[in-house]
Amino acid sequence: MFQPAAFREDDLDAQLALVRAHPLGLLVSHGEQGLTADPLPFLADVEQGQIRLRAHLSRANEHWRRLQYAAECLVIFQGAEGYVSPGWYPSKRQTGKVVPTWNYSVVQLYGVPTVMDDPAWLRRQLIDLTAQQEGRRPAPWRLDDAPANYIAAQLKGIVGIEIAVTRREGKWKMSQNRSADDADGVIAGLSDGDETQRRLAAEVERRRG
Repeated sequence: MFQPAAFREDDLDAQLALVRAHPLGLLVSHGEQGLTADPLPFLADVEQGQIRLRAHLSRANEHWRRLQYAAECLVIFQGAEGYVSPGWYPSKRQTGKVVPTWNYSVVQLYGVPTVMDDPAWLRRQLIDLTAQQEGRRPAPWRLDDAPANYIAAQLKGIVGIEIAVTRREGKWKMSQNRSADDADGVIAGLSDGDETQRRLAAEVERRRG
């Protein structure tokens, strides 16, 4: 990933926060069939600074078979992002030397995939993933709410993926390369938009340094 120094983010906690806030990652691998990519919801565990990603996919999805022979894979997590209009920059009125751009945050995690087919591992994966998403609900759904034989049948239809992360990159392009006045203009312009744009405005504000 192209990494200008102003946008680079190596902090583990910041990267994990994005992954956990936006857990639908794009799993990318390369093999004899070429590139393969699948969006999957991931869990991220950390032990002694080492990230371990967990996910599962349909047994009918041939991607898991290809991962058995993959020396490395990539998972991309997309955070806050949005268009930035040059009309928001005060410098537009002063020099006219401005162009549109895009602000965004992204984390890319590289690692070695392992295919997991153990029923206990798969059950734990479903329990943990469900708890992550249902835990904020007033009446969370749990795996045991469904009939045991139904869940047993569902488990036979999935395969797990565990990725030991060997390299990580974070990038927050949030107008850090603009003047303070231009950054103020971006924040004001985004703040007048929808909820997604307002969240991006808050991220630009946080990244001002």
